[in-house]
Amino acid sequence: ETSSVNDVFLGFIPFFHIYGLVFFGYGLSCCGITTVLMQRFDFQEMLKAIQVHKVNNIAAVPPVVLGLVKNCKSNDSLSSVRRIGSGAAPLSKELSEAFRAQFPWVELRQGYGLTESCGAATVFVSDEMAKAHPGSCGSLLPTFSAKVVDMETGLALPPYKEGELWLKGPTIMKGYLGNEEATAATLDKDGWLKTGDLGYFDEDGLLYIVDRVKELIKHNGYQVAPAELEALLLSHPNILDAAVIPWVPITMEVVEDEESGQIPMAYVVKAVDSELTHEQVIQFVAAQVAPYKKVRRVEFIDVIPKSAAGKILRKQLILQTQRPNLSKL
Repeated sequence: ETSSVNDVFLGFIPFFHIYGLVFFGYGLSCCGITTVLMQRFDFQEMLKAIQVHKVNNIAAVPPVVLGLVKNCKSNDSLSSVRRIGSGAAPLSKELSEAFRAQFPWVELRQGYGLTESCGAATVFVSDEMAKAHPGSCGSLLPTFSAKVVDMETGLALPPYKEGELWLKGPTIMKGYLGNEEATAATLDKDGWLKTGDLGYFDEDGLLYIVDRVKELIKHNGYQVAPAELEALLLSHPNILDAAVIPWVPITMEVVEDEESGQIPMAYVVKAVDSELTHEQVIQFVAAQVAPYKKVRRVEFIDVIPKSAAGKILRKQLILQTQRPNLSKL
């Protein structure tokens, strides 16, 4: 038996996502663990369910963790909760530390997996380890192998060097149904799964995910990870949510360094009654990052569009970048 066998779990992760399917559809059901299911996610309804059902354990995603930090200043909201797991998208070091500072009695453990691995590939087996390594997704589960590969040379990289994460193990998919081309591009001849995630391992074998390779912003010869800038923006007390996307200027007069290619642009949800300006957001980031990582454009928005699994829908935001009245540096 595990320490969670007598817990009450709260479920709002969709079952059509591998996270929800494996965790709630198979795992908890097979173990006979009490689970409270929500028909759909709603933040306030989630808080009510936690209190009514005395929920102890929550399988969550980073936007939920962010919402708890930004909107639950009263400790009563999570008084019954002892553990929260996070997956589906990277949970930043900054957000992890902010959550622990606000809710010190709640364990916070991040894991990593994907549909093609049929669920989790890395986890934390103890809260002590997770607390000591904020921002990490934990270590590999038994039977899994992994390597971080240089995307130009194809060679395996040493600890702390960023590259594409490759996984191998018995639960890796056989391929995409009816799509041999996609299968060949994702699985090599030795069975290694090319995850498409940029990350690295530390010297203790703990995994850190930086961002999706395809979402990196290519600016002036450098690669900028949107997740890094988003984590920084979310540390601002007047920013409730944020998303960073690549933006390509259309005319020479729009931006002074057209030749730089893509430019980091931020969509920001600011706190109610906040007087935060575009320029203040730009300067907040600029003061803390290298010049090539600076956010050059900002637009305020009511809500950041996200999938049911909590992932930012960047394509929707990119479609809005042709609108006028954007702040510029």
